[in-house]
Amino acid sequence: MNLLHMKYAVEVARAGSLNKAAERLFVALPNVSRSIRELETDLGITIFDRSSRGMSLTPEGEEFIGYAKSILRQIEQVEQLYRDGGPVKQRFSISVPRACYIADAFAAFSGTLTEEPAEIFYKETNSKRTIQNILEHDYNLGIIRYAEDYDRHFKTMLEEKGLHCELVTEFSYVLLMSRESPLAQLDHITFNDLPGYIEIAHADPYVPSLSMAKVLKEEHPDNIDRRIFIFERASQFELLTRNAQTFMWVSPVPEDTLSRYGLVVRRCDENRKVYKDVLVYRKGYRLTELDQRFITALCEAKRKYL
Repeated sequence: MNLLHMKYAVEVARAGSLNKAAERLFVALPNVSRSIRELETDLGITIFDRSSRGMSLTPEGEEFIGYAKSILRQIEQVEQLYRDGGPVKQRFSISVPRACYIADAFAAFSGTLTEEPAEIFYKETNSKRTIQNILEHDYNLGIIRYAEDYDRHFKTMLEEKGLHCELVTEFSYVLLMSRESPLAQLDHITFNDLPGYIEIAHADPYVPSLSMAKVLKEEHPDNIDRRIFIFERASQFELLTRNAQTFMWVSPVPEDTLSRYGLVVRRCDENRKVYKDVLVYRKGYRLTELDQRFITALCEAKRKYL
């Protein structure tokens, strides 16, 4: 197998077309096209589906490109080691749901970093992009979140894509709000108490094989007339702190976070929906020392807050 052909395939996967890949590689288009065909012949698989819209990865292609990126990255590290005579940078990368206990684990993990060179990538996003980041964008780890009802959907998809999964935790959402909120003064909160308030919600849930409209309807019931959709956690804390009419459904929150922002959590006994947070990575991937340190911090945060 030709390493140059592997490099071309990775660039085609990034660019989504032969033309764009050839331009970025400064290589003639026929050479790139021929290299991809030869690579597919050598491996006995179809890496790309060809269409008028460009090149998209097949399931086998997704798996191959993941391995190819890892191989090329290791070659680059070896070249750096012997060319520069310096230490190879440690690398840690993970995509996660927007969860306070995971952010707390990441902060604790960051305190374990030594003085050795390191590149750390931490991205908060939805389950679909977490999986894409592992398959297409060099991320080694991911944590995906989904409702227990969709366990079969996700496990089937992860198996098809060659991803290993481990349950991190199960939980039901609690209500997060300002300690000044009228809701916080109630002894018991029911679904009927929520209309009239403003719900803060993350805007991009995802479930494989279901339409986004159906998922949004299930995740965001119709009894709330006012919602503010956001994409990151900093805004949610500002909104919840400064507007006592807002609330949010969240996974359990560390006490120091609540204290810092003047917030409280309250349970809703009618809310019995169970969610799962699941650690995912490629089958055959060997966890690094940094990966193991983060997982240790994650387990400690889970025990402490969940």
